[in-house]
Amino acid sequence: MSNAEVLGRFVWHELMTTDTAAAAAFYPKVVSWRTAPSSMPGYTIWMAGQTQIGGLMQLPSDSSGTPPHWLVYVGTPSVDATCSHAQALGARVVKPPADIPNVGRFAVLTDPQGATFALFAAAGSAPPPGAPPALGGFSWHELATTDSAGALRFYGELFGWRRGPAHDMGANMGPYQIFEHAGKQVGGMHAVQGPSTPPSWLSYVHVGELARAIAAAKAAGGRLLHGPMEVPGGSWIGLLMDPQGGAFAVHEAPRAAATQAKPALAKAPAPKPAAAPAAAKPAAPAAAAVAKAAVALKVVRKAKKKVARKTARKVRRAGRKVARKARRAGRKVARKARRAGRTARRTTRRVARKVRRAARKTARRVRGRRR
Repeated sequence: MSNAEVLGRFVWHELMTTDTAAAAAFYPKVVSWRTAPSSMPGYTIWMAGQTQIGGLMQLPSDSSGTPPHWLVYVGTPSVDATCSHAQALGARVVKPPADIPNVGRFAVLTDPQGATFALFAAAGSAPPPGAPPALGGFSWHELATTDSAGALRFYGELFGWRRGPAHDMGANMGPYQIFEHAGKQVGGMHAVQGPSTPPSWLSYVHVGELARAIAAAKAAGGRLLHGPMEVPGGSWIGLLMDPQGGAFAVHEAPRAAATQAKPALAKAPAPKPAAAPAAAKPAAPAAAAVAKAAVALKVVRKAKKKVARKTARKVRRAGRKVARKARRAGRKVARKARRAGRTARRTTRRVARKVRRAARKTARRVRGRRR
């Protein structure tokens, strides 16, 4: 495979989570994956058929505040050169280039808008990526960003991605911009919804039956954010969150197309677990489908904001109620204190009068005796 074909390809997808055992049990119930060991301690391989498509590892303990997430790896013939180029374009290095013995070299960065991604270059002895699996491969990649035009310029300069068609999704969401690699549509970019939503990548997994995948996810403890939804062109999509909080999406191709012949798997032998990550060529859903998915994501985020506002109102009401009770209790205590003070003053005056009377009486007796 030439450098031109490697550069800009999505070659690996890595789930970083708080409970790897639970994730390893969850995903094979939802998508057509299985797990396999690797040569690296604590690292598990995701397999779709005989193809390695991703990895699973524990979220690092120093990642305070970082939720479970999927990390996308983009291919390059030279991690170091691409990393330097990315920095010159405004990216920030999260993890500098490093070697994975017998596998390759990688680095983790954030783009100028703040979305995290990784670079990967296979070791010289590693076999080239095989053909994509018929099912279980990653079929679309979606970037939510604060600046779609700026993100497209950045990734275009870095990986050679090209601008595809754009779809207007209204004044609130703006355009949904398709991007292409090697002449094929591989993903889209759209504006994040709200200042509290950080830029991020969302990956779609190709499944045979969306309804079955969603039902399996819910039964296994996952959460359906939106869907299932049929979109123009006959595709079906669903946005999901695994039990630990990692977001991903599932995509079912048009059912008419599903009856056609499936792409043949690569005849090359399956790579060993320690081999370079194998990429799945994205079989993108229709652009309109992706636009609908972005709209659906907007609906989910709006619903979350509505719930947050409702919760905040309840908290404020409860706080005001507690404050009112505290003020009433304070006034009651103050009244009791004033009453106690008045009672004490009255008692003091009575005692003083009695003392004066007793003193006068005693004085009269003394004078009477002297006479």
